[in-house]
Amino acid sequence: MILLALAVLPLRAEEKSAKVWKIILGSHVSASPALGRDGTIYVTVSGFLNYADVSGGKLVALTPDGVRKWAFETSSDIISSPALGDDGTLYFGCRDRKFYAVDGSGKMKWSFTTGAWIDSSPAIGTNEVAYFGGWDKKFYALNPDGTKRWEFATGGPIESSAAIANDGTIYFGSHDKKFYALNPDGSVRWTFATDGAIISSPALDGQGRIYFTSLDGRLYVLNPDGTRKLDFWTGGVRQPSPVLDAEGNIYLGVNDTFCGYGPDGTNKFRICYPLINGTAAIASDGVIYFGGIDAGAGYLYGVSPQGESKFREFLGWLNDSPAIGADGNIYLGAYPFQALKIGAGPAKGSWAKFRGGPSQTGRADLN
Repeated sequence: MILLALAVLPLRAEEKSAKVWKIILGSHVSASPALGRDGTIYVTVSGFLNYADVSGGKLVALTPDGVRKWAFETSSDIISSPALGDDGTLYFGCRDRKFYAVDGSGKMKWSFTTGAWIDSSPAIGTNEVAYFGGWDKKFYALNPDGTKRWEFATGGPIESSAAIANDGTIYFGSHDKKFYALNPDGSVRWTFATDGAIISSPALDGQGRIYFTSLDGRLYVLNPDGTRKLDFWTGGVRQPSPVLDAEGNIYLGVNDTFCGYGPDGTNKFRICYPLINGTAAIASDGVIYFGGIDAGAGYLYGVSPQGESKFREFLGWLNDSPAIGADGNIYLGAYPFQALKIGAGPAKGSWAKFRGGPSQTGRADLN
């Protein structure tokens, strides 16, 4: 019999605030920030193009001290998280149906127009090829100059953000209830069918296994050849993606509950919260950080690998997935955008946050 640890973290006030700085960038942030090696924070936001217009979006670059370096504006909301390429190019999709490449000074290098919204976050290969899907039911590969390398049609919209294995295989899910593995040339390696739409983003472990959730309420673990290693019921019908620590433990927000699972899928703990929208991030000291919304107010929580309460900070409005910097700060898109001191850097040797690593390229070789 599997014993289930169920807990509700106490609503206690912090003795000392962990907040370092905060800045209003727009009306909301729905994406996870990418972090440069020099500490620059890149975040996509929506709203506040000017005081008379609350539509549109921006890619904003901030210093580690929270000072705005530059902003690149678009004409519609941005749900896609930015990815930072090896050459310093920033890539993201937008609801204006365009995919953008922006250089390190905030100037557009090129844009590529698709047939619908682009909410998925891009994966960037070692050759700077950008991979992403859209609501037009197509998955794209673009060359470094913005020309189309190939496109692949699925049976439904694509919100899932792709992951790239060490051998170049590209993984993503679709609303058509299928999970896809494509070769670098766009041909199909294999597909795996579930009973629900797949809107979460896959995580990869050191053995090349793939972890993802489906709106059928299950978490799946597949071998690199597409065979099922295991799956188990979570009940999840929301978008948060799984993250992995170095021991292979799995952490996932499931509706109004945050869960920890062992490598074999056994329950380690379940912690009840009203609502969890984003993906967790694991720090080098093992603490797992995630956002939750309680009665309309956002909090950042930190728990141990055993589910013990380690951190709790009121933030205000919250809707994204945090990123942990090497400086021991955690950055996340509360309203306003905030940095908090946690005193530990990002975990290494695992898929420890949304899109894997600080640059958010979705590549296994960077974790």
